[in-house]
Amino acid sequence: MTTREKTTFLALGQPESQRPIAERAKTIAWFAIQWPWLLKSLWGGRKAEKQQLLDRLGLPHDALPHLGSWKADTDFLWNIATSIEERQPQQVVELGCGASSLIIARALANCGGGRLLSFDQHAEFALQTRNWLISHGLDAFIYHAPIAPDQSRWASCWYDLPILPETIDMLVLDGPPWVINPTVRGRAETLFSRIPVGGVVLLDDAARPGERLVASRWRRDWPNFEFTLLPGVKGTLNGERMR
Repeated sequence: MTTREKTTFLALGQPESQRPIAERAKTIAWFAIQWPWLLKSLWGGRKAEKQQLLDRLGLPHDALPHLGSWKADTDFLWNIATSIEERQPQQVVELGCGASSLIIARALANCGGGRLLSFDQHAEFALQTRNWLISHGLDAFIYHAPIAPDQSRWASCWYDLPILPETIDMLVLDGPPWVINPTVRGRAETLFSRIPVGGVVLLDDAARPGERLVASRWRRDWPNFEFTLLPGVKGTLNGERMR
């Protein structure tokens, strides 16, 4: 979840009262380990890099007024744009809407089509993002997907997704926030069976210890995917389904 405006230092997550005490303690312990990487997560990229990305997509330079502070950085957004241009996906699903939604929608439009379904746990942010895209002449299906109890090896909760396509050509992961659980994004593996051969999953913040653990487990449990850590300050994990 990222907006076009400035955000606070701490990401918004699941209310503490709805999370088990053990999980809250785990999150605090992980913070002590990964705080240097969390600081890197606040990096949005250089102004020149942002302008190059916007020029590449044919967007005005004020289309992304603020990056950083939990927003997707220019490296992740650039990787998204490149992947869409190369693969030209027809069905893109995004978890955690915001700056990446604008880039996805514009890149799809530039390639002649494709549909974006984006989900966010905050209804207001989902509405703001949809209006933001409309202001740039773009459209997408952006839904509110609240965080609901869902016990798994990854976390105690997950998105309550209202609708999903049978086939997902590209899965973009920029949520849920780490404050829910450092490994919560690993739960996205429940969608991998919908990704066809040649499809891809892109995970933001892949250099953080929590996401590195997620990547390690995915490599072990999903041998039909090839996972590669792309360069960048925050890191992007690229997973392509090979068979």
